[in-house]
Amino acid sequence: MLTALAWSAVGLLLLVAGSEFIVRGGTRFAGRLNISPVVIGATIIAIGTSTPELAVGIDSVLTGNGNLAIGNIAGTNVVNILLILGLSALMLPMAIRNETLLLDLPMIVVASCALLFMASDGYLSRNEGIILLIFSVGYTAAIIQSARRESRRVKAEFREELREMAPPPLLAGSSWQKEILAIVVGIAVVVYGADFLVKGTVDLARLWGVSEEFIGLTIIAIGTSSPELVTTIVSTLRNQREIAIGNLLGSSVYNILVILGITIVVPSEPVAVSPSLIGIDIPVMTAVALLCVPVFYSGRVVSRFEGAVMVGLYLAYLVFLVVTRT
Repeated sequence: MLTALAWSAVGLLLLVAGSEFIVRGGTRFAGRLNISPVVIGATIIAIGTSTPELAVGIDSVLTGNGNLAIGNIAGTNVVNILLILGLSALMLPMAIRNETLLLDLPMIVVASCALLFMASDGYLSRNEGIILLIFSVGYTAAIIQSARRESRRVKAEFREELREMAPPPLLAGSSWQKEILAIVVGIAVVVYGADFLVKGTVDLARLWGVSEEFIGLTIIAIGTSSPELVTTIVSTLRNQREIAIGNLLGSSVYNILVILGITIVVPSEPVAVSPSLIGIDIPVMTAVALLCVPVFYSGRVVSRFEGAVMVGLYLAYLVFLVVTRT
């Protein structure tokens, strides 16, 4: 068991470290190309913080553990919204910007409902993965278009967030070559981390007598969400609250459209989805996305009380998983 725990712990650490290199190298390189800070925050940071889920997903489906990959996506999105957003709102009420209501909120609802529908037959096919990726292109294009309409204050918050991201040692005295190197190193570290994590968690599941999807919904989901947790809490503490929710929802949308899309395109055969994921966990993820609609429109602020309710709901879901899946 100690060996399996060690593999899992090392894998998680490598995933978090690798995603940090990807995000920081990518944002600095994109800034060098004069890409809008809003676009960088809503795309590169959102996708970069989701690279652990991508690496785990691809490694899982290639080793015959598809439910681990799907469980990780569903679990991560629940963690993002209920736990991370809830904790952030407990610290400071979270303001919601117009573009979140007009773009990110509808897209997380549509993407979640689409996944629920696609998985209902028990399989996720390569064609469905391609459809998700096509949607991601449209979503990204909409983000780029909406960046032109953002208020000066929101743009200033994005610039401040990017400026305050301390570069890793590899990027000291940064040049474009070092930034590309940081991205490449980050990808390599994430790939190795995913391999270690999947190996360790599959062994743990067998030792504990639980399913791989349970591990994906809980331990891996919380672990791979740590980049989003750090990004959101730091943004909240710096009073950049309007961009924190957008980053969280954007990351959750990309988890489904890009991360899951690529994951189910890679294998030649459709990825089987377990009955418990179809009947419980994906519907829970969808319900959490739908919960955001009344919460976000009630005063356009996520209050401390609403944050407390979100955290409470996540803890209740976690207890439910432990009681029913172990």
